[in-house]
Amino acid sequence: MRVGVLALQGDVAEHEAALLSCGVQPVRVHWPQDLDDLDGLVLPGGESTTIGQLAAEYDLIHPLRDFVASGRPVLGTCAGVILLAEDVGRDQPLVGGLDVRVARNAFGRQVQSFEADLDIAEIGPPPFRGVFIRAPIISEVGSQAHALATLDDGTVVAARQGDCIGTTFHPELAGDIRIHQLLFSRAT
Repeated sequence: MRVGVLALQGDVAEHEAALLSCGVQPVRVHWPQDLDDLDGLVLPGGESTTIGQLAAEYDLIHPLRDFVASGRPVLGTCAGVILLAEDVGRDQPLVGGLDVRVARNAFGRQVQSFEADLDIAEIGPPPFRGVFIRAPIISEVGSQAHALATLDDGTVVAARQGDCIGTTFHPELAGDIRIHQLLFSRAT
C-alpha cells in the first residue's frame, strides 16, 4: 500500500514515520503526477495559508480535490483539516471534501498550545493524546460529516466523512498510530 504525504511544508517526516509504523509505504507528493497510483493521502499540519498557496502554485489544488472526491482514504491534520474544510471564513486556497467549517488558530498563539486526552470511540480505549499547536477548531459539522472527537467542553476537534478524517490536533506527534491505522489499514 502506498500513501502520499503532501510535502510542501509541515509535518511530513512525522507522518511518514507513522505510516511506516502502520506497514504503509509513504510517498512524498510535490506535483500532480505524484498522486498517481496512491492508495491514500495525508495533508499534514504546518501553516495552512503557505501550504495552500504552494499547492496552487504547483497546480495541485484541482488534483487534490479530485483525489479527495475519489473516495480513497484521506487524513488532514491541523493545517490539513483547514485545507479539507468547505469553509474557513477567509479567502485562501482550499481542497474541500470534508463537510466542516473550521476556525483557524482558535486556541490562540503558540504559547497556548496544549495536550489533551481524547476519547475516540472508533479507535477505542485508551484515550488518544491530542497535541494541539496553534490549533484550529471545527466550529460546525455539516450534514455529510460527523464529529469523531471532542474536548471535554464539547469543542469538536476531529470529524469524519466516509474515509476522510480531519483532526485539529497532530496525531503524528503523539506516538500513537491508531488514527493512521483507522484509515490506512483498510486501503487497498
